[in-house]
Amino acid sequence: MIRPLLDGLRLTLSYFFSKKVTLQYPDEKWDVARRWRGRHVLLKHASGKIKCVACMLCATVCPAECISIEAAAEPDNRKYPEKYTIDLGRCIFCGYCVEVCPKEAIEMSTAYELSEYSREALVLTKEMLLEPPQERYKTEKKKGPALSTEGTRSLLEIVRRPKAEKTKMSVAGG
Repeated sequence: MIRPLLDGLRLTLSYFFSKKVTLQYPDEKWDVARRWRGRHVLLKHASGKIKCVACMLCATVCPAECISIEAAAEPDNRKYPEKYTIDLGRCIFCGYCVEVCPKEAIEMSTAYELSEYSREALVLTKEMLLEPPQERYKTEKKKGPALSTEGTRSLLEIVRRPKAEKTKMSVAGG
């Protein structure tokens, strides 16, 4: 009865005396994972033309209905988006637009500083989406505890069960 209490106190005290993980934002930033879904970016071909063929699949699949596209045609009948807008105020960053695109014309960057002072600034046009997102503050990036494994201990190392309890569990379970 007292043993679990002592194990819990030992765990609490080990975290109490360990190094803190607080970052001084915006001077320090997290280095996010590559799969992070941040701001959208429209991609171009090597020739400089936009990859999007205005098939409207991204606007159709979007659950927040934040994408709007107006299509136009070139003289060779190739479709392209004349107007392409994404309202980041409505976007839920699900990534469906990226997954459904047959031409891989849209991707989500790792930019996470998307706050603005007005709702109108959250509406991105085609020209804004063709440019990569700009960093707001030039600072050093710091690896987060979920990405870095150095200096961390597993839960089994922190809370150790006595050998007698382990053998009871293996005998009872087997």
